[in-house]
Amino acid sequence: MGIEIKEAGNYRYIDQGEGEALVLLHGLFGALSNWGSVVNKFGQRYRIIVPMMPIYDMPLRKAGLETLVKFIEGFVEMMDLDKFTVIGNSLGGHVGLMYTLKHPERVKAMALTGSSGLFENALGGSFPKRGSYEYIKERVEYTFFDPKVATKEYVDEVFNITKSIPKCMNIVAIAKSAQRHNLSKEIPNITCPTLLIWGLNDTITPPAVAHEFNHLLPNSTLRFIDKCCHAPMMERPDDFNSHLDEFLEKTL
Repeated sequence: MGIEIKEAGNYRYIDQGEGEALVLLHGLFGALSNWGSVVNKFGQRYRIIVPMMPIYDMPLRKAGLETLVKFIEGFVEMMDLDKFTVIGNSLGGHVGLMYTLKHPERVKAMALTGSSGLFENALGGSFPKRGSYEYIKERVEYTFFDPKVATKEYVDEVFNITKSIPKCMNIVAIAKSAQRHNLSKEIPNITCPTLLIWGLNDTITPPAVAHEFNHLLPNSTLRFIDKCCHAPMMERPDDFNSHLDEFLEKTL
């Protein structure tokens, strides 16, 4: 299935298929393409919506999770969505959790993979080394169990982002905002069915983080994928989609 990127107002997004709406949220260095396997797998049975979050474009003074949550609130209103499922990777999971805490009546279910919100070893914790392609390549490869998943195209994309001083400053500000917004006390208030799909070899949000989410979320199910790191939907798409499919069939 070809993926068409649409534009409306300040939003760039994917909106494909019909049926129950799934809103997919990417991570700090993420892109719409990160969800390609999910769009292709589920686009025939569900309405797949993927907004591109303005991580690199928002003013530095507003660079933080609160601004991203407001962005999603505006996007949901613009799309006239009522009840939907939130699926988030890494920072996207964190934004999804904060949105769900503010709007529990809108979120039918959640699926989180490598989500921040409790603990993460973030690339953006310090200023990314500008101009060092090998450093960026090494850090991107670090997010995958199999370094070959970090294609040259993907490394180039991240490298081009880090060549910009304003974008780097936003990355650092948002990463620090994520570390400040620890949700351990609020998470038990989320009662919607939640699926946790985690790479057993995740180095950014290790398996202990997944167990803690499972402990804190009262209506959650945890599934691990072996030989998989921080982005299971990219590294092990068949396994990821199989767990998600089972959850959606049972829940929606």
